[in-house]
Order: sequence, then C-alpha cells, then structure tokens
Amino acid sequence: MARIAVIGGTGYAGSNIVAEAVSRGHTVVSVARSVPAERVEGATYIEGTILDVPSLVAELEGVDVVVSAIAPRGDMLGQLRPNIAELVAELPTNVRVGVIGGAGGSLIAPDGERLVDQDSFTPEYKPESLEAIGVLDDLEGGSAARDWFYVHPAGGFGVWNPGERTGSYRDGGDVLVTDAAGDSYISGADLAVAVLDEIEQPKHSRERFTVGY
Repeated sequence: MARIAVIGGTGYAGSNIVAEAVSRGHTVVSVARSVPAERVEGATYIEGTILDVPSLVAELEGVDVVVSAIAPRGDMLGQLRPNIAELVAELPTNVRVGVIGGAGGSLIAPDGERLVDQDSFTPEYKPESLEAIGVLDDLEGGSAARDWFYVHPAGGFGVWNPGERTGSYRDGGDVLVTDAAGDSYISGADLAVAVLDEIEQPKHSRERFTVGY
C-alpha cells in the first residue's frame, strides 16, 4: 500500500480521491487550508497550502505519491502554476506527482485542436484552463528523474453534476472522452477510481490522459 497525500483533499475532486484511496487500504493524508467538519474515516487531515511550499514539503515527508486536486480559480488563479512547479522541484525525486487538470487541454480528435481553443468553450473558464495547461507544460519540460501523471477529466465533471460510482471509465489518451451522443461526462467517484488505478498500476509514466464514460 502507498502513502498518498492529496492537496486540496477537501474539494470535490480531492475528497473523492481521498475516499477511494482509503477504501483501497492506502494511508491517506488530506491537505487543505482548513480541516473540514465532515471527514473520511481513516484519512488524516492536516492544514497546509500550496501557497507555502516549504512548509507543505515538510508536512509531506515520507509520502510516496502527491496528488494536486486544486483548481486554478479564485485566489489560486495565477498562483497555482508557479507553486506546483516549486513543489515538484522541492519534493524528493522518488515521490510520484499526480495533477488533476481540466478538460480544456484535451484534444478534440487525435492530433487535433484543444478543447479550450474551440469557439464553443466558455470564455470565463479559459483563464483557469490555460493555467492548468501551463502546469502540464511545466511537467513535460521538467526533469526526467521526476515521475508524474496528469489527468484531464471529461467536460461534464464537477460538483454540479456529481453522478455515482460505477467503477468503470474509459481512458482516451490525449483525446476528450465522449459517448455515442457526443456528451462528455464522468462522476467524481469514477474520476477517483481512474486516479487510484493509475497509482496502483501505472500506465502513464510522465504522461497525461483523459477519462470519461
């Protein structure tokens, strides 16, 4: 079993990842700026922030995998990319890093354009989408000694559309996963299934991948 830290572990994606990891018997540390009243039994909750990387690195001593489940929105917009880059640089090289990005960086077809560059992409979401893509750019251009993975959820992913755990999903590689009707969706619980599957049986070393139904 692994010792897994989830930064942003009380948010929508993070809380699902924490719950799935605990259910599989891993040692799980949830990191957020405040400790929630409702907690996943079996997880350890600590206060910490990506905005203070030196203190965060000290709190993460001994972990095997660090997953960032923070969205670059609100006060994190413009702050997330440089701080994740600093975190990746400061963590021991044997720690694997996972990042939950957004759908915007997914391709709409093999070797095609990005979703964020389509006219249909909601303009208000572009700044956070482009920053999330910047995080991916930094990982791809970073040291080959650092193992990482980066997940693009489906387009219809969020607390506003929670869904249920089915235990199944499709891996689309670089391409946005859509169903026969052209819809793109995954529940928070099944995104977590995909993340834990990747942690337990890595298939995407230093790669991104998309998930959906």
